[in-house]
Amino acid sequence: MNARLAGLLYLVVAVCGGFAELFARSTVKASDDVAEALRDGAELMTVAFAADLVAYTCFLLVGIALYALLKDVHRPAAVAMLTMNAVSVAIQSLNLVNHAGAGLAAQRGADELAVLFLDLHGVGYLVAQVFFGGWLIPLGYLVVRSGMMPRVLGYALVVGGVGYLLGLVVELTASSADAAALVLGLLGGVSEIALLLWLLVKGVRAPVREEVAPAFAVAR
Repeated sequence: MNARLAGLLYLVVAVCGGFAELFARSTVKASDDVAEALRDGAELMTVAFAADLVAYTCFLLVGIALYALLKDVHRPAAVAMLTMNAVSVAIQSLNLVNHAGAGLAAQRGADELAVLFLDLHGVGYLVAQVFFGGWLIPLGYLVVRSGMMPRVLGYALVVGGVGYLLGLVVELTASSADAAALVLGLLGGVSEIALLLWLLVKGVRAPVREEVAPAFAVAR
């Protein structure tokens, strides 16, 4: 699996995940009557469910592809990166039960339960943010150290990962500071977009290896 394929998979993650979270669920949550919006938008929520499944599968494949690409740079950091990626995928996949539960409860007229399930999905999404934010930090370190991509991209990924984590802290401790949480989250989003575009357009270059003088060379 080469770098450009990883970039393409990451693009699928961005499109499908963005559609499900930023369009479908946000549209429902913004409604004056969430349960009614769930009933009226049942088909949209079903498509969002499928889009999330595609996104999470592709996100795991992105992690595996980048691990294969960067594991020789620093094995512990690569393992940490892939582990956080996989945990994020597991949490978000299980969290889809809450997404489905909201729709099912609304269809059966259990409006309060439908709203509760949708709220629980939001909580699950925040829990997953610890990991889909945290994975950018070892990934950024690997990019900086590898020499395969510009170092500034690696530093941006580290900043983006920290931004996701700080945004989570702000959202949990200061619910009125939505603007600050949004800005911090954008740091992570922009760094991920920069990575996927670089992988798609440029790919990666061979790492720079230091030449080692032969053991029999005569010192001068």
